[in-house]
Amino acid sequence: MISVTIPGYRTLELSYLVMDYNGTMACDGKLIDGVRELLEKLADDLEIHVITADTFGLAAAELEGTPVLLHVMPEESQDRGKLEYIEKLGSDSTVAIGNGRNDKLMLSGAALGVALIQEEGACVETVCAADMVCPDILSALRLLLNGKRLVAGLRR
Repeated sequence: MISVTIPGYRTLELSYLVMDYNGTMACDGKLIDGVRELLEKLADDLEIHVITADTFGLAAAELEGTPVLLHVMPEESQDRGKLEYIEKLGSDSTVAIGNGRNDKLMLSGAALGVALIQEEGACVETVCAADMVCPDILSALRLLLNGKRLVAGLRR
């Protein structure tokens, strides 16, 4: 678990990390360099879940050997499906990371929602629904590894 007290905001007690795959951890279906190593570090503190429609059909192969649970979901109603997924885990103890319109509900429903704006861009509605915005997945994962960065970004 990752526990961070943020002055004037709240204490986050995070047990789960839930991420989209394409546009978040991967670009055009290929895992972004450096993600695997950061996931291995985070797996000591968080149970990591990847939920995706797997648009390019590469998620399982690309994530092989990583400490993640992969869930491929149908393309229809992904926004509701992702929200329901984190609710089953426990949204109050979940950090969610994504960039697409179908990630908006998941980010707003999680204890901590992080939107990414990287090579594939981001849906403006999703960015507005997030607690934090990072320029890329590596920055977002490092944010979780260094709680003081969360404090700096979210304190009042």
